[in-house]
Parts: sequence; structure tokens; C-alpha cells
Amino acid sequence: MRNLVEFLAKHNHWFVFLILEVFSLILLFQYNSYQGSVWFSTANAAAGKLLSWEADVESFLSMSKANQELTQRNLYLEQQVKTLSKQLTDATKDSNWVRRNQLDILKGYHLIPAQVVSNSIDRHDNLITIDKGSLDGVKKDMGVACGTGVVGIVYLVSPHYSVVIPALNTESNISCQIRGRGYFGYLRWYGGNSKLAYVEDVPRHARFRLYEWVETSGYSSVFPPGIAVGKILHVYNSPDGISYRLQVELSTDFGKLRDVCVIDNKPVLERLDALRAAQDSLKPKEDK
Repeated sequence: MRNLVEFLAKHNHWFVFLILEVFSLILLFQYNSYQGSVWFSTANAAAGKLLSWEADVESFLSMSKANQELTQRNLYLEQQVKTLSKQLTDATKDSNWVRRNQLDILKGYHLIPAQVVSNSIDRHDNLITIDKGSLDGVKKDMGVACGTGVVGIVYLVSPHYSVVIPALNTESNISCQIRGRGYFGYLRWYGGNSKLAYVEDVPRHARFRLYEWVETSGYSSVFPPGIAVGKILHVYNSPDGISYRLQVELSTDFGKLRDVCVIDNKPVLERLDALRAAQDSLKPKEDK
């Protein structure tokens, strides 16, 4: 104990220097926006790299089970595609109809595949980090989806990594509609169960049934229409009593989320830009 005290007394000036240095760096990065942004980018890149290594290890360890699940799902989807293709061929008498329409649908969207390197589901402000960034074509406000449905919206982008606000975030607000009905609302999550969320502001005159699907509406530049959100479990009155609140079981299992795609929805952006330009041209011009 005496040796420790003597050591601290002998080198106390170094400890004071280190404490002051750390304190000054905290003040520098906290109260200066430029230095803070540089620190955030550097720290985000370093943390993203470490999380990527951790995710690679976890992915390798769980690869066997994932391959089994993918194999089963592929078999199911293959059978479903064959059945639907046969029905469409019988209805249209055209064996190439399915292939042509699939190409037409996919042609409009550029998908950027990515992997989740960090994820949380037990907070109110859950965030997801993916291993693709601006150098891969990812931009802020792009939509993110997986094989089973909606994931979230890109919030922050660095050269090699991006942070996504998932549907499991109390700040998330995604436009969606009841499949085949046309009635739309907004997907919100209020915490708690990671498998349940709510569709708000569904009009009172809407007609639908329990267990019908909710999907993206396509009314924004983030998601194209038709991406699965979940199934309706219960119907409640909204707090103001003038609309419905739908409880939905999310189709995406955020606890097992690994592979995702970032959606570069350029055609929708072009249509929105054209619409805005048309609206601006119709505005009455001020008298000179």
C-alpha cells in the first residue's frame, strides 16, 4: 500500500495531465459541431468495424441453422411460385406473362444488399447498423426491407456503414395501407413487444377483416407499394374517437434480423420531383 501511495505521489503530475486532457477533449467534441462530426464519423467507422467482425462470427456460428431455414423457405416459395405461375398461365394463356411482369416490377428499383452488424429490440429508441454506406450508394431516407417485410429507414450514413431507424422505434412513422382495400394509415410502435405495432388514423368508414395484411402504401418516396408490414390482430378506437387503431403482428422478426436490402427508389423520386414541379408551375404568379 505504501509503495502505491509513493508511486502516485511521485507521478501525480502525469495523472493530473491525463485528467485535464480527457476533460478538454470532452469539451472540444461536445461543444464544437465540426469536431463533433469528425469524432462521430471516426467512432462510427471504428465501432462499425468491430460490430461487423462480431456479426461475422455470430453469422458463421449460426450458419447451419440459417441454411436449414432458408432451404425450407425456398422449397415453400418454389411451390408457391409454381402454383401461381400455373394459375396465371391458365388465365392468360401466355406462358411468358409471369416472367415479363416480374422483370417490369424489379426494373424500377435498385436494391443494395446489406447485413445487420448491430441491432436492438428492447429500447424505445432502437437503432440498426448495417455494413453498407455512401460508397455503396446508400443515402439518408432510403427504405430498408428484408425477405419478410419492412425494416426501417436510413437515418445516418458514413462511407462504409449506415444507421437505420427501424419500425421498432417510437420515432418511426411509415405510411401503409390495408392490402386490397385501399385504406391507409401510419405504422407506429410504442415499445414493449417487438412483434406488435399499430396502424394509426385508419378512417372509420374503412371495411376490412381481422388477419388481413397491411403493406406499404407507396405514398412516399421511401418505400414502393406492396411491401409486407404485418397482419391485423385487433381493432381499437383511436384516442380521439374519429378513426381506428389497428394492432398488427409484424411480418419481420427483428430479433433474428440479419440480411436486408436498401431500396433506391429512383422512379418514385423522379415522379415526386415532376409532381412538385407541376404544382409549382400551377401556383399563381405574383403581379409585377
